[in-house]
Amino acid sequence: MGAMHDSFPHALELSKMGYNAFALIYRPGWDTACEDLARAITFIFDHADDLEVDTDCYSLWGGSAGARMAAYLGTYGPAYFGGDDLPRPGAVIMQYTGHGEYSESDPPTYACVGTNDGIASWRIMQRRLEAMSALGIPTEFHVYEGLSHGFGLGTGTVAEGWINDAVSFWKEQMETG
Repeated sequence: MGAMHDSFPHALELSKMGYNAFALIYRPGWDTACEDLARAITFIFDHADDLEVDTDCYSLWGGSAGARMAAYLGTYGPAYFGGDDLPRPGAVIMQYTGHGEYSESDPPTYACVGTNDGIASWRIMQRRLEAMSALGIPTEFHVYEGLSHGFGLGTGTVAEGWINDAVSFWKEQMETG
C-alpha cells in the first residue's frame, strides 16, 4: 500500500521535473528492507550507463518506514547492508517518521510531518534535525498543522508543494556538494 501512496506518486512527480526516480517494493523487516535498498542502489550504480542516470549527489526519499530506510542507508551507506562500497546519498528526504537516530556523518536531510500524526511524532523529527544541524549538517524541517500520517504529495492540503521544497533542498546539495 505504501508504494501506491508514497513511492509511485513521488517518483512520477520527480520524473515530471526531469529527474530519474526509482521506486522500491521491499521485504518486511528493517534489516531486510535496508538490504533490499542497498542492493537496489548497487544495481543502479552498476547499470548507470545502461539506465542513462547520473549517480552524483543522488538522493534517497521515503515516507514512514521508507524514511527510516533512507536514513539508515544515509547514515551507514549501502555496504553496511550488503551492497557495494558506494557513496552515501547527497541528500535524504524523509516524510512522517519517528526516526531519531543520527550521526555526525549523516547526509543533508529534509524532513516533513504533520502535527496530527498518530504514528510519528513531529517533535522527534524536529529534535533529530536540530541535533544534526548543530553538527553542521544541512537540514530543512517542515511541520504541517493538522495533517496526519501518510499525506503523500499533500495535494489539496497545507503541505501541497512540499515536494518542490524538497527538490530545492536537494538541488542546493548538488550545487555545494
